[in-house]
Amino acid sequence: MYAELQVTTNFSFLRGASHPDELFRHAAALGIPALGVCDRNTLAGLVRAFVAAQESGVRLVAGCRLDLEDGCSILVYPQDRPAYSRLCRLLTLGKGRAGKGRCRLTFADLADHAAGMTAILLPDAPDAALGARLAPFADVFGEDAHLALTLRRRPGDADRLEALSAMARGARVAPVATNDVLYHEPRRRILQDVVTAIREHVTIDEAGFRKTRFADRHLKPPAEMARLFAAHPEAVERSMAIVGRCRFSLADLRYQYPNEVSMPGVTPQQELVRLTWEGAAQRYPQGLPAKTRRLLAHELGLIEQLGYAPYFLTVNAIVRFARSRGILCQGRGSAANSAVCYVLGITSIDPEHNNLLFERFVSTARKEPPDIDVDFEHERREEVIQWIYGTYGRDRAALTATVIRYRTRGALRDVGKAMGLPEDVTAALSGQVWGWSMDGVPEQAAATAGLDIADRRLRLTLELTRELTGFPRHLSQHPGGFVLTDDRLDDLVPIEPAAMENRQVIEWDKDDIDALKFMKVDVLGLGMLGCMRRASISCARRRA
Repeated sequence: MYAELQVTTNFSFLRGASHPDELFRHAAALGIPALGVCDRNTLAGLVRAFVAAQESGVRLVAGCRLDLEDGCSILVYPQDRPAYSRLCRLLTLGKGRAGKGRCRLTFADLADHAAGMTAILLPDAPDAALGARLAPFADVFGEDAHLALTLRRRPGDADRLEALSAMARGARVAPVATNDVLYHEPRRRILQDVVTAIREHVTIDEAGFRKTRFADRHLKPPAEMARLFAAHPEAVERSMAIVGRCRFSLADLRYQYPNEVSMPGVTPQQELVRLTWEGAAQRYPQGLPAKTRRLLAHELGLIEQLGYAPYFLTVNAIVRFARSRGILCQGRGSAANSAVCYVLGITSIDPEHNNLLFERFVSTARKEPPDIDVDFEHERREEVIQWIYGTYGRDRAALTATVIRYRTRGALRDVGKAMGLPEDVTAALSGQVWGWSMDGVPEQAAATAGLDIADRRLRLTLELTRELTGFPRHLSQHPGGFVLTDDRLDDLVPIEPAAMENRQVIEWDKDDIDALKFMKVDVLGLGMLGCMRRASISCARRRA
């Protein structure tokens, strides 16, 4: 039996040519029991792979490819939860050094975080440079040190694999077979060449050896891998031994929201109850209506049952800070169905005069974490953001990412350029596409633009545009969705600097954290609140 341990998804931006779900569905069809996902210097696609693994029944071996400063590349797979935390901290370290979208790590950095990790060194030639790397590699990883044997479809490939295997055994490093997968099925080879051309800023005709030199970097059935590596059967079998050793799963993550208790001996629920009844007395100075009292009691009971009291306390603290600084703010969305949010001053919908359904906001049936959106004055929102960083610490607070994906126009522009189409042709095609379209360019649109759809390069461009549409392009930052934790956030997910100064983001987006049941606090900017502020100041001056 064989497991593929070197799989690159399209979250290695402009390198992989398949979505995680495509890879796992195809692996299930081929009878592959496990896939090791190891995108380059990132865990950005790991949650998508985790969800795809659950749906397909193919086991995910969570990992990462580290491209180190000295030029060597190593696949690392955490065996357990503590090792996964060390991997997240390692990536956070490298990203903090290099800045947004990059990572700078040395072998010494990896050695400092290596405990509990299985590692696979990726060689090219069995030369002196490899020999110099093998000894320290074996010293650091011991019995968890491996060397990848991968076919390159070049002259002397069999001799190269034999020499690599001999060097590995001589250095006490175990050889393991991999296929260095970049796409799930053979027909994606063309798209992989195109994303390479896009990444290298050349046309497909100019790409040359920058393209992959062999055409079978797709998933293969275990029987085929056994045939290809018939001279190294132990390297094929060792892949399953590694799967058995690396038992970490994202299901092992235990997200802990900040406790949010200011007084010792008081639970978050007790603190929320106290603040709720104090707020109710301020909202209803003439006496609390019976209807609102029943709603508050019901909501507090449900919040206690689901353990969401700390979340409400966090939002309350943020809103109180903003108002203490005179920053206009207002909660909205489904949170407006909450009487608790109303008496805390987060929202302004009076439950006494409206029929509110709290279960639209929080429900035991949906088992989804609450989501309170709070708008702040656009010009002063940064004060609130920096207060959150200062209060919770940069090791426990970060914005969620947003995955920027190709829409039709962007995909058409990049594919057209890579295919060598003139700019006026891509411009004519773009003019036939709605700006936010994710549906590709229909052939009829090309005909409408006066183009010859019988032209092979044009037809291939339209086909590749449809395939590239929806691919992740890069990570950006959420407008204001914060993830806060009680322990270190980079024990759960790598953190990197944002493009904006004094901000940092995690590698996962809102869909990822929803899948893992993390809670998010939305600190959003609204220009109209700033307009209201200026109008209020202007009116006050006129009255003066």
